[in-house]
Amino acid sequence: MAIEGVSASASASASTTRGGRRRHQGGQRSRNLKLTILSGVVTLLIFRSTIDSSLHSSLPDISTTNYVEEANRFIAQIRSNKEDEDGNSTTLITPNQTYTLGPKITNWDGQRQMFLQKHPSFSSKNPRIMLVTGSRQTPCDSTIGDHYLLKSIKNKIDYCRLHSIEIVYNMAFFDEVMSGVWVKLPLIRKLMLSHPEMEWIWWMDSDAFFTDMFFEVPFYRYEGYNMVVHGYPNLLFDEKSWIALSAGVFLLRNCQWSLDLLDAWARMGPRGWARDEAGRILTQNLKGRPAFEADDQSALIYLLISRRDEWMDRVFLENSYYLHGYWVGLVDRYEEYERKFHPGLGDERWPFITHFIGCKVCTGYGDYTFESCLRNMERAFNFADDQMLEKYGFRHRGLSSPNVKRIRNETSRPLEHTDKINVSQTVYI
Repeated sequence: MAIEGVSASASASASTTRGGRRRHQGGQRSRNLKLTILSGVVTLLIFRSTIDSSLHSSLPDISTTNYVEEANRFIAQIRSNKEDEDGNSTTLITPNQTYTLGPKITNWDGQRQMFLQKHPSFSSKNPRIMLVTGSRQTPCDSTIGDHYLLKSIKNKIDYCRLHSIEIVYNMAFFDEVMSGVWVKLPLIRKLMLSHPEMEWIWWMDSDAFFTDMFFEVPFYRYEGYNMVVHGYPNLLFDEKSWIALSAGVFLLRNCQWSLDLLDAWARMGPRGWARDEAGRILTQNLKGRPAFEADDQSALIYLLISRRDEWMDRVFLENSYYLHGYWVGLVDRYEEYERKFHPGLGDERWPFITHFIGCKVCTGYGDYTFESCLRNMERAFNFADDQMLEKYGFRHRGLSSPNVKRIRNETSRPLEHTDKINVSQTVYI
């Protein structure tokens, strides 16, 4: 069965849409009222705790367990307010529907060219790049999960600031049927159309960390290509492996070809019948893939295999550096990299990106233990952070420690050290 066989559409009748909208608006007002009441309860509890502690300061400290439980219930209430709670208004795809990411666009290259001609200020000798990442709308199941999401975005902000890359952090769902790992597709399309000045959109999962802060992507290599993804041709075409490439980090040129690819890619994504049926097709055709609903990575692999002549001429399978570096086998060697090599290499000597596939620190339900994931994410973050802190004369006391130490004394000639962090020293391989 071809990919088109699992096509689906989000269209519905006008009456159903109006009814769903009224239910959604009513549900939204109800949720807002609940949140207001819950917020007031938490405020009163905290206020009461403050008064009690001031009136009875001579007594032993009163346990705050009850107040913490109330706050936890408040956060749990926020988590429960998902868009798919709208009951009958939730959109599900059926076999006789056809899904698209949006109106068909056929002349995007021409539209972009006209825009850039009208706005010459966007012209640059270097390609304009937008890094895109994001996380769920609701809090993680544990505060430590949110803490590591914060470290992840801090890491990405540091890299983007160093290399003059714009960054977008998204927490919104633009299409309710494209849930889970599929949220990136409508988001990327929306950003392409809303930012015609951008030449490349760079998607990066929230569980991926830059670990070589001085390596620059060699865009000069990708002239004539519209997608750059970490992968291996033999795994893709000879073995047809479901891990032949990684869809967690990739570059997509802002052009008509990419819009067409997103449309073709998205047909396996709508939740419901389309995603379930596509999952069965992917499991039948991709080596080693377990039986589960369609995921974005397997769908991309299947698309490139089944329609190779149509797409592969513009896809660059990058493996000369770690655009995606599987964390197992890398994190334990960071000290070795520091002893033997230097940042700017991006490959097996100093990995550009360390990707924590199989770690679910936000939910705690991953392929590896929660503690192992947190411990190694801490090492990855500090390994990268040391490269930034060195400019200021500090580094972490150890890769497992959040605390820092001074590595050089203050001087009356501070500019002697500024060139030690200089993008112009980037090493290309």
